[in-house]
Amino acid sequence: MLSTLAEASNPWLSWSYVQDNWAELVAAGKEHIFLTVGSVLLAIVLAVPLAVLVRKVPRLSGPVLGLSGVLYTIPSLALISLLWPIFGLSPWTVIIALAVYGLLVVLRNIVVGLDDVPAEVLDAANGMGLTTRQIATRVSIPLAMPTILAGIRIATVSTVGMVTIGALVGYGGFGTLILSGFQNNFWHAQIFTATLCCVLLAVVFEILLLLVQRLTVPWTRKQAG
Repeated sequence: MLSTLAEASNPWLSWSYVQDNWAELVAAGKEHIFLTVGSVLLAIVLAVPLAVLVRKVPRLSGPVLGLSGVLYTIPSLALISLLWPIFGLSPWTVIIALAVYGLLVVLRNIVVGLDDVPAEVLDAANGMGLTTRQIATRVSIPLAMPTILAGIRIATVSTVGMVTIGALVGYGGFGTLILSGFQNNFWHAQIFTATLCCVLLAVVFEILLLLVQRLTVPWTRKQAG
């Protein structure tokens, strides 16, 4: 009887919680988006020069991808703990940590996308007198773009979920609400609502990036058709 009463006073689904804490949910959502976008952009900024390096010096492909893979295996709690003394209780601690995890996916897809460009297409572009830069910007990158965007999409969606670990340093978006819910005697409505918002945000990012891919590489739709 007591457990039933406790469950009734602490429900998982509560629209009144959403109404009473709407401003807090919006603020957490804005923070979550900022951390996600910042982390993915930093991962891209780090991945592009590394991909260029790998293309120019192919023998570095194994070590570079291997190192990014090793960084990916570092437990998030450990990585946050390593960055904490350097960047303190700031968004940068979370952004850099998540960029490390996104780096492997983005970098690998850039390298794979460029490697999959048909050699005969590159030979034809070279035969037409295009410079190395022109071949890269007009041929290689456009043809590799579907794979590159797929990597960015995967990294973004996975980052949405991983942002929650930032609650340890006070910047976790919806993760901060989830952690607070556990600390407040397992406040079910707060935990469930923040978790649901996190999932919905991942779905929104997935849809938006799919639309971007369809707009930027329209020829893939024709091939699929």
